[in-house]
Amino acid sequence: MLNRKTLVKIISWIPVILWMFLIYTSSAQVADDSNELSKGITQSIVETVESIIPGNDISVDNLNYLIRKSAHFFTYLILALLVLNAVRKSRIYGIKSFTISLGICVLYAISDETHQLFVPGRGGQATDVLIDTSGAMLGIGIYGFTSRMKYSNKANQK
Repeated sequence: MLNRKTLVKIISWIPVILWMFLIYTSSAQVADDSNELSKGITQSIVETVESIIPGNDISVDNLNYLIRKSAHFFTYLILALLVLNAVRKSRIYGIKSFTISLGICVLYAISDETHQLFVPGRGGQATDVLIDTSGAMLGIGIYGFTSRMKYSNKANQK
């Protein structure tokens, strides 16, 4: 029978694995399917902006590039939050928890871009790894900041 701490540790890694699976399946889409999906999202955004601000000069192609790169950033920001939470639930704290979490995110970003080398029409991009890493770093920073604020507030209440 698993004790409570072990169960919490195991459960905390499930969202990490599911999020990594989501990243993997998104990267496994052939280029045309991936581009069609993001262009559809971009077109919806352009139409919404057009209805709010008529006569704007937003290009679907230029905005699509920005949205695709932003998706990298925010996907890895979320991954970092999930990983750091799981690492901390695994009873690893301090700078070691930040370092391990960033390492996991960077290695996954590299593996994701390598995976894309084998998907028709896709390619691995070093710049995407840098964008992913930046998102992960911000996610870790947000987690660290909110944790510090939480403990600071608890200390002030005593």
